[in-house]
Amino acid sequence: MSREGVVVRISRKSLLISGIILLLFFVGVTYELPYYIYKPGMVDSLDHVVEIEEGNESEGHLHLVTVSGSQATPIQYIAAKLMSFHEIMPLNEVRPEGMSDKEYMHQQLMMMEGSQNTSQYVAYKAANKKAEIQYEGVYVMNVVEDMTAEEKLEVGDEIQEVDGRKIKEATDLTSYVGSKKPGEEVTFSIIRDEEELSETIELTSFQEDTEKVGVGIQLATEETVNVEPEIHFSSGNIGGPSAGFIFALEIYNQLTDEDLTKGYEIVGTGEIDYDGNIHRIGGIDKKVVAAHREGIDLFFAPSENGRSDSNYIEAKHTAESIDTDMKIIPVDTFDDALEYLDAIDPK
Repeated sequence: MSREGVVVRISRKSLLISGIILLLFFVGVTYELPYYIYKPGMVDSLDHVVEIEEGNESEGHLHLVTVSGSQATPIQYIAAKLMSFHEIMPLNEVRPEGMSDKEYMHQQLMMMEGSQNTSQYVAYKAANKKAEIQYEGVYVMNVVEDMTAEEKLEVGDEIQEVDGRKIKEATDLTSYVGSKKPGEEVTFSIIRDEEELSETIELTSFQEDTEKVGVGIQLATEETVNVEPEIHFSSGNIGGPSAGFIFALEIYNQLTDEDLTKGYEIVGTGEIDYDGNIHRIGGIDKKVVAAHREGIDLFFAPSENGRSDSNYIEAKHTAESIDTDMKIIPVDTFDDALEYLDAIDPK
């Protein structure tokens, strides 16, 4: 056998091995598994996210904090198994089966818009400024698989009435339906693609909560909050409702003369309602890690009226596990946060 022939065979073998390695790497970084990975996200100052005409500036900063999430590839899945504060969840527990990426993102952005409306109302009222709510419709955001609304209602349907009762906001529907029993029927008057339709649907219990009755839909109330002075949000593609509380603090801080921050770098998280109550959110352990990495001083977390497994308790345990100097503060309401910041000494 010639020397040249040996060299040719070795080159082909090397080329084949290289090709297999490249193929495996390509699959490892592009093939999507039926899992979703959550990990610590970013911390973003609200100075450039919330703008109010002639709003006051502050010495410190209020920040929103996010959880980063994406569908897992094989390499990301392995990495998440090895890294702290990375959570792997089945995809169908994050995004309902049949919901597209576009529909899921639209849902998250609508939740963000809702949180901005609520935060405006709470903050402007607290600052004795004009704030009025204008309701513009209740929409189906998701239809739960194997529930009775499936194949009768669709994502995007606008619900006008239920059993002849006008539906102004989502709680009008949930309160009415919640008073009924499994097996009863309710009639939905909806608008779909500009066409008025009527659907009669049987109520049933939810598998994960048998005491809860419904038809298997998630709702969103589209509303506008009219305020003076004008306000503008630039939150980009950040979705979900959990920034509502910290938005309210930033808005109030810009509307009032006193600097709430007193020179501190502050993070807050929690969904806020129109009464100023702060509600539980997901992924708070990852948010604590993200805030610690950015050198945050104070971290407000929902206390959930003292629940033993509240966001605050989980945040506190996480802070202890990573040995951070950042202080974790429990809050149940918007006023709790104002009182805490009013009482502390400047940094």
